[in-house]
Formats: sequence, structure tokens, C-alpha cells
Amino acid sequence: MGVAGCGKTVMGEALAEALGAVFIEGDRLHPPKNVARMARGEPLTDALREGWLDASVGEGHKPVAACSALKRSYRNRLLSFCPGIVFLYLKIDRETARRRVSGRKGHFMPASLVDSQFATLEEPEPDEPAVTADGARSVAAILKQALSSSPSS
Repeated sequence: MGVAGCGKTVMGEALAEALGAVFIEGDRLHPPKNVARMARGEPLTDALREGWLDASVGEGHKPVAACSALKRSYRNRLLSFCPGIVFLYLKIDRETARRRVSGRKGHFMPASLVDSQFATLEEPEPDEPAVTADGARSVAAILKQALSSSPSS
């Protein structure tokens, strides 16, 4: 979980491989109207995220999903479907996010939405099942931390 450009896809793929899990790329679950909206530089509302959050829950398999889960209410909704879920929060600064998103080729999310991601972000609280990692570190370092940490560390 985290803002655009924090490394959710790369880390999700690495974590899924390490755990022998199925990887779900959350961006592919957005309906076309949400993708078009973001491509125009318009942030999503809570109401527009509801169906996406429901679709991101895997059925009958051990999933690792890349999704922003920016607000506690979004994480709570995901927890209602998957009570054992653990969030890996990839924390990065605004400039790193902007640089990474600007450097993407063929992605619908423009760098102009980075500020709205940070405005929406509610970092996980200590009582949430989350591991916080520095998203600027290497994939190997984050993976090691994720696999050896317990939530809220």
C-alpha cells in the first residue's frame, strides 16, 4: 500500500513470489471510467473507490495485492473481507513519488495526481496490521523486512 510511485507493483510481485502467492495488480481492477478520470488528472472519490476495493479481494487463494489503500476506511473495508490481511506500507516522500510517476511510460496516472495522493493518505496507525518500510530502499531490503516483521513494525 502507499501513494502512486511507491513501488507497490514491484514489491507485490517480489512478495508474491517469495510467499508462493498469487499477485493481483490493483490498477487492473479499476473500471474504465475510473482509469479515464485519473488519466484526465482527476482524483478518485471515496464512492468511486468502493467497487474497486470490493474487486481487489481474491477468492480461494493466497493473494498479494498492490493497492493504494490510502485511508484507514479503505483498509478497514479490505479487512472486513480478509481479516488476516497485513498491509506493507511503502513510505516515500512527495518528490520521490513525483519523480517516479513522471518517469513511467504508458501508465494512466499523471504526476499531477501525486499531491492528491498525499492529501488523501492516512498513514497506518499502530493498532492496524501494517508493516512500514522505506519505499526508497532496495526491493531485496524491503522484502527481507516484510518477511521478518510483524504488523505495526
